[in-house]
Amino acid sequence: MLSKLFKSVIVFLVGVMILTACGSIPGSTSEPTPTAVPFVEADTRVVSEGRLVPYESKQLSFFSGGQVDEVLVKEGDQVKKGDVLARLGNREELESTIANAQVELLAAQQALKSLTDDLPEAQTAALQALNDARDGLRDAERKMRGFDVPPDQIDVDVARANLALAKKSLEAARKKYKPYENKPENDYRRATYLSKLADAQDRYDGAERELNRLIGVTPLDFELEQAQTELDIAQAKLQQAQDKHELLKNGPDPDDVANAEARITATEASLAAARAALSHLELVATIDGTVVSQDLIVGQQVSVGQAVMTVADLSKMYAETDDLTEIEVVRISEGQVTKIAPDALPDLELGGKVESINKIFEEKRGDVTYTTRILLDKVDPSLRWGMTVAITFEE
Repeated sequence: MLSKLFKSVIVFLVGVMILTACGSIPGSTSEPTPTAVPFVEADTRVVSEGRLVPYESKQLSFFSGGQVDEVLVKEGDQVKKGDVLARLGNREELESTIANAQVELLAAQQALKSLTDDLPEAQTAALQALNDARDGLRDAERKMRGFDVPPDQIDVDVARANLALAKKSLEAARKKYKPYENKPENDYRRATYLSKLADAQDRYDGAERELNRLIGVTPLDFELEQAQTELDIAQAKLQQAQDKHELLKNGPDPDDVANAEARITATEASLAAARAALSHLELVATIDGTVVSQDLIVGQQVSVGQAVMTVADLSKMYAETDDLTEIEVVRISEGQVTKIAPDALPDLELGGKVESINKIFEEKRGDVTYTTRILLDKVDPSLRWGMTVAITFEE
């Protein structure tokens, strides 16, 4: 494409040649009269064709696929950034998940707080547990020491007396049970006397074992092993109680704090994920502007990333041209004043300033061109996105 300046020069030269040729007519005997050629000043301004585009526009799509449940706007509506424009269905499960996560988060936060609030009570309980463990250890040690000490005669006499009393009680219980021995199992009196007989037998067996232990009739291996086990358990309980008391002296148990904090972190992550998933069911405006296209209907199935709505900021507009060649663009600079005339509105003259010139070239129609954007000084209500305009760059 020849530049506009070069075309103007060609037209000017052709005009001069025509006027010169007309100055001499063949067959005339008179001297030709020189014809004055008027001075024509060539228009050296750069003129380009462009289109009107909004100051900013965004094509919107859902981050999740599904069925459209609500459409909250129509074409021409004004919206603000963050406004919900449409929603997909199947929200109930996510809303329930969010509600449950909120309850769990509150419980986790209260559990962490209670570790501090309940510290005095926990410290008292730890001290009591320590004292109980010490008492238990002393009892277990005393029992172990008892195996190494010969029994007193009075203990043996008492054991014999207890065995005699237990034997008498056992015989009495057997005698009372005997008349009901063959009664049905669900007979109330049979069940009562049988229970009493069993208790009497247990007391007799216990008294017999105690006497045998004191007089050395039965081996002591089992009882000694049992006593040793009880001592080991008492020592372990004491160590646990000491550790717990030591931990709580200077504050809550660090393990309890770590567990409570981990519970909070996990719940917060679950809550954030559920909220994000719910937000993906909403189509949200990302800029202030006008809904210029809206293709959604309730019940429609949409897929992730499918463009379903366009919002444009028409409060300001650009005239954008990709018609400037490498010869012309060097005469253009950012901030340069322009005149803009829409083809559809020839009587409307607009002003503007160059806002940006692409650094990267394109090849169009055989020329190297650079896309340039001019910000209009004002926006007329009759202007529309995509209108063609003539752009004159003032020098």
